[in-house]
Formats: sequence, structure tokens, C-alpha cells
Amino acid sequence: MADLSATTTLASGRALPLGIVLPAIVVGFYVLAAVIGPILLGFDPVATSLADRLKPPMTALANGSLSLLGTDAVGRDLLAQMLAGARISLAVGAATLVLASLIGVALGVVAGYWGGAVDTVVMRIADIQLGFPSILLAVLVAAVIGPSLTNVILVLAVTRWVVFARVARAQTLTIKSRTFVDASRTLGATDAHIIINCILPALVAPILVVATVQFGLVIVAEASLSFLGLGLPVGIPTWGGTISAGRSYLANAWWISTMPGIALSILVICVGILGDTLRDRLDPNLVTR
Repeated sequence: MADLSATTTLASGRALPLGIVLPAIVVGFYVLAAVIGPILLGFDPVATSLADRLKPPMTALANGSLSLLGTDAVGRDLLAQMLAGARISLAVGAATLVLASLIGVALGVVAGYWGGAVDTVVMRIADIQLGFPSILLAVLVAAVIGPSLTNVILVLAVTRWVVFARVARAQTLTIKSRTFVDASRTLGATDAHIIINCILPALVAPILVVATVQFGLVIVAEASLSFLGLGLPVGIPTWGGTISAGRSYLANAWWISTMPGIALSILVICVGILGDTLRDRLDPNLVTR
């Protein structure tokens, strides 16, 4: 019998570690569930039914349907809320990272390539922001501008651009001193040509790793804001909002807070493992094991 190993072999012969395959499968399942789950389930996540309030998991409801994960204090189906919340969390995470990476990479490349006063100003702003815990900064900004999907994305992007900027600056400082960049400059290449064709391609791998790691942190931050009532408006299902709503019923309806908490934990852990494994695979300074 062939020996089993902690790798998955591709058709090309290259092997991927389980640290990439299994978390990627779990994250893919979450994405698939968020996209098509509400359509297949057919439940309205905000529809209430006082006759079905605080029903435990695997309980038949008044309309004859089966509630797989139970209901909350006003009879809303918990599974439907979690699927709708998954859409919100994944959408906020993706949009936040796109916006934060665009801002951070642009500022980081400018600071690293031209240096001088621009570099000093950008990095000092980054240092000042890093002096504040990101979640406290997010709470402060969210409390000022109010709850909405757009505001949550803007708030979280403000707290995350620094990470992308520092990585982009460090990589730019390394790449711009390479021989091939000097050769391009000698042949008459403009700064724009060097940035687009020499520096930005080298940023893809490290930025991808940073984005993967930050994705889980952004989802936790969004859930935290929703838990505190500073995320999306009341009435829109979110994981943090559902967990917060179940605090008063932990003694007799533990599933309201527990189920979305478990789902959130699994997603964040898998994204973290995926990010760490990608870093080990893509960072040339680390030895591949």
C-alpha cells in the first residue's frame, strides 16, 4: 500500500501541503455556502415567528419545516441568519482588503521608491497609527461616522492599510537596488515603467500573503463592531450581531451565540493557517520544509 504523506500531489507533480489544501477547502465551502446557501435553504433570515422562539437545534417548526440550528428569541431561523451573515462577513473582508491594499501599496511604493520627505511623512503616519490598537481605532471611527456597510469597509480599510504600506515599502527598497532595475534605468526606462514592470510584479506574492493573513483579522473586526452595535444597521443579519443577541439567553438557549461563534472561529483559524502556509511557501527567505 502506498505510504500516506501530509501532501497532496498535483497533476504537474508538485505537491501541496495539507496546510494549504484543507484550509482552502474549508474557506471554499464557506464561500459556496454564503453564495448559494440562502437560495437553497429558502428561509428568510429576518422573518420572525413568536410561536417558534427559542427552539433548539433539529426542532420541527410550526410550518412543518426543520430548524437545523434552532431559532432565536423572536423565532428567526439561526441557520438562515448565519448564511446571510457569512455573505456580509466575506463581502466586507474582500472589499476591505482590496481597498486597504490599493491605498497601502500605492503609498508604500511611493515612499520606498522616491524616499525623502514623502517616505518620512508616510512612515511617521503609519507609526502613529500603529501606536493605537486597531480595534479601538475602528470603534472610534465607526462611532463617529455611524453604522452602514460602506462605513464598515472604510473603517476597517483605514485600520489595515498600514500593513500593506510597510510591506510594499520594504519590498520596493529591495527591488529598486537590484541590477536589472539599474539596467532598465540606464536604457532610458522611466520611473513609471520601472514601477509597473519591475516593482509591482515583485509585490504580488508578499501582498497576497499579507491579504490572506489579514482576511481573518478583518472578519473578526467586523464581527466585533457588529457585536458592539457599531457595524451594520440593526435588522441586517451578521455573525457579531447574532452572537450579541444571544448573550441574554446563554442559560436556556446557548445555540444562539454558540453556533455563529463556532462558525466564525473555524473560518478565522483556517484562514490563519492558510496565510501562514502561503508565507512559508512564497517567502524566499524561509526554508521550504
